[in-house]
Amino acid sequence: MGILNFTAGQVIMIGVGVLLIYLAIKKEFEPLLLIPIGFGGILANIPLAHIAALTVSKVVGPEVVHVFGGFIGQIYGFGIESGLFPLLIFMGVGAMTDFGPLIANPKTALLGAAAQFGIFTTLLGALALTNSGFLGFNFSLADAASIGIIGGADGPTAIFLASKLSPRLLGAIAVAAYSYMALVPIIQPPIMKLLTTEKERAIKMEQLRYVSKTEKIIFPLAVLGLCILILPSATPLIGALMFGNLVRECGVAERLSKAAQNELINIVTILLGLAVGSKLSADKFLTVETIGILILGLLAFAIGTATGILIAKLMNAISKKPINPLIGAAGVSAVPMAARVANRVGSEANPQNYLLMHAMGPNVAGVIGSAVAAGVLLAIVPIIGG
Repeated sequence: MGILNFTAGQVIMIGVGVLLIYLAIKKEFEPLLLIPIGFGGILANIPLAHIAALTVSKVVGPEVVHVFGGFIGQIYGFGIESGLFPLLIFMGVGAMTDFGPLIANPKTALLGAAAQFGIFTTLLGALALTNSGFLGFNFSLADAASIGIIGGADGPTAIFLASKLSPRLLGAIAVAAYSYMALVPIIQPPIMKLLTTEKERAIKMEQLRYVSKTEKIIFPLAVLGLCILILPSATPLIGALMFGNLVRECGVAERLSKAAQNELINIVTILLGLAVGSKLSADKFLTVETIGILILGLLAFAIGTATGILIAKLMNAISKKPINPLIGAAGVSAVPMAARVANRVGSEANPQNYLLMHAMGPNVAGVIGSAVAAGVLLAIVPIIGG
């Protein structure tokens, strides 16, 4: 009976799963992510069912045979350990993304790049914790790089990088990355208000120029071309993203565009969410190492948000055209939630302030920036680590 086999840890983690579902339904914090993650966490902590197990050992005669595990475990192995789901998600994100605001105001790409600062700061922090011997943390360079990428607030990129560099930490990193993506409305506003004045938050920006269809078609091809020439290790992520965007913008593949925006990304989101939730099992999650990853990931995200705001303030000081520093916080890759939060905080300071489209520039630049950061780490870490 299940009631006789529950552990305290399983009860706690089922409570965490219920909390995530509550936040998704009651507070509407990224429900498309938190509902499957929370439900997957509940299923993973059911005793005796082995729903989240990759394999299950059975005694057959004199031998122990390893057979396929639970259905969520199989989903995890197929889509996350292989790195396939992140690429499919990026394809769908590309088909859903309008790069027009970034093309219209290219300098906002600097804000997307600035927000990646948290990735490399946290990488150094994880290594420092290891060297200090604090609480017995033992993160390698590859582990630290995989933890740092959480700061980009880009779940697919975090999963893709961790699957290549640090598979043993993949579950905790995936949970942290998607949790912080969902909690953007809670985490970012205090940082925004701490680093800006009421006057700065009320700054109105000029209307963006019109971007032609030709520009939008050339953009994904140009970005992919630059990536091929400069950073080939990032081409899986950038290539998937730009393919999805080209299908959207070309105007002659509407069926493919709609499939990528709807059926493909919806199905993969369900499977990915359940698979990420499967790593909320008590035996894997309630460890000092996992708690350290969650804390470092939150630090990375906070630093990325703060850096984007500070660079936006610097740009506003030297720019002839007004720049609201709040859009710098949207440089993290949580599309479009971070842009919506910037718009909401700006409208609180000035009801006539509409920052959404301006914030989408650094927001989509952040998606490219996190993919580039992952490519840099994929190229450098194996060399240094070796």
